[in-house]
Amino acid sequence: MFESFGFETLTAPQAAVYFALALGAVFGVLAQITRFCFRRSIVGDDSRQAAGVWLTALAVAVLGTQAAVAAGWIGFADHRFMAADLPVLAIVAGGLLFGAGMVLTRGCVSRLTVLTGSGNLRAALVLVVFALVAHATLKGVLAPVRTTLGAVTLSLDSAALPGNPLLWAGLIALAALAFALRSGNRAGPLVLAALIGALVPLGWVGTGYILLDEFDPIAMESLSFTSAAAEALFFTVASTSISASFGAALIAAVALGALASSLIRGEFRWQSFSSPRETGRYMSGAALMGVGGVLAGGCTVGAGLSGIPTLSIAAILAIASIAAGGLIAHRLINADASARGAQAPRPTALPAE
Repeated sequence: MFESFGFETLTAPQAAVYFALALGAVFGVLAQITRFCFRRSIVGDDSRQAAGVWLTALAVAVLGTQAAVAAGWIGFADHRFMAADLPVLAIVAGGLLFGAGMVLTRGCVSRLTVLTGSGNLRAALVLVVFALVAHATLKGVLAPVRTTLGAVTLSLDSAALPGNPLLWAGLIALAALAFALRSGNRAGPLVLAALIGALVPLGWVGTGYILLDEFDPIAMESLSFTSAAAEALFFTVASTSISASFGAALIAAVALGALASSLIRGEFRWQSFSSPRETGRYMSGAALMGVGGVLAGGCTVGAGLSGIPTLSIAAILAIASIAAGGLIAHRLINADASARGAQAPRPTALPAE
């Protein structure tokens, strides 16, 4: 469809970069205001309210994405989420690692990107380490881990949920909204969460339909932070050799959107580590998320908010494993604190708070 616009100096990959900048900036603003974070929704002090926000976004993302599929604008038959051979071991192991990592860093990757724009130097360093380890798992020294675990597969008759996709979309959205409306949130945060959710089908349609160019094809993608962080890192150190990508532009725009929002709202604060022990905890969590995000096929946004709307079994398994990893890590940390005769840490100025 892209060639019908008649652009003479702009290619589809270039347009995708501008599109990602706009998409990311809006996400950064909305996520900063709503404190959008999957970790908070499962182990946060305000988990019920945070879950209500996250699930509202998911409901809109599912309905919008499947409506676009039904309209014939996009399809996921050739997408990596729909591989018939499910790399079950990699997904489960990656999800558990990512979930544990996000508890150690007190924020999922999308939240840490937002906090980086808000002046949090802890989050910024975590993102750098996360991107390094993710890139190493994709193409570097840790790639054998990915290929070895990925070789253990489960053959499926269908890579998507069986049955009518619109029925599944309706059931998922109904269940999510039913919880959200009883989560104790006011209407404002839920409306903003719905706007976050709308960015997911917008991303899919934008890259998979509007910017579709058979002569210069681009990947169909939406909000995602694992591969995007690796792309941003690689572009930062080799921008004279490679072109900007959708993922690199998305990461930069999310941080800039959060920066603008935090400055306007008077919430920009410089923050850093308080001790070497704390630094080690965050670096360990960043490394776990880097490996886990690649193995699982995405983060809480890439595999969760953007992946579940495809109705992919792989995406659903990934987000379930991430949630399980987070809960297990949270309980282990609390148990260790109790064993040492101390309360589990509950500071209010840490990244995902």
